[in-house]
Amino acid sequence: MSDELVLYTNPMSRGRIARWMMEELGQPYRAEIVGFGAPMKDPAYKAINPMGKVPALVHGSTVVTECAAICAYLADAFPQAGLAPAPGDRQRGPYYRWMFFAAGPVEAAVASKAFGFSAAPEAARSLGYGTYGDAMDTLEYAVSQSEYLAGDRFSAADVYVGSQILWGLQFGTIEKRPAFEAYGARLAARPAAQRAKQIDDELMAQMQKAG
Repeated sequence: MSDELVLYTNPMSRGRIARWMMEELGQPYRAEIVGFGAPMKDPAYKAINPMGKVPALVHGSTVVTECAAICAYLADAFPQAGLAPAPGDRQRGPYYRWMFFAAGPVEAAVASKAFGFSAAPEAARSLGYGTYGDAMDTLEYAVSQSEYLAGDRFSAADVYVGSQILWGLQFGTIEKRPAFEAYGARLAARPAAQRAKQIDDELMAQMQKAG
């Protein structure tokens, strides 16, 4: 089919974010599991994503990579799912704001901390995230203003930001603050989040057994 949705992913990767988004969407899709190492660097796959990473989404002739972009694209491509404020809605502002804050400053701050990178205090103003503490305080503010990031309605922004928080809490790269734990627990209880987790957990177990 020309409009087929194909998700290239790996259950031990950020592809889990895209999987959750697909499950929230409620549209038929096909998942192609791409192994780490040579399979991701194979020319056939790099023709889809030159970075040689997952996830990647192919929707007919359209290719989208980067988890935040995949979430935003799918929400707009399938508006009937109600996963984004409508164009012109004022909630579109916080929806974009917090999704891309997580994709930029939060991602950079968490990665820097995890790998022991640190800048001198006087250099923090030159970094997009400032300091790790700045990023965490701002993230806490974001999830404390309302039930969801775009007001009182769940959206694709919650899929992306919630995934970052849940993953960070699990692996210790995001501080265990009550606001993060409450927000994460609320999102993890969603049926689509649980379906996605079960699918990827089962795939991961199969891959580990086979390996």
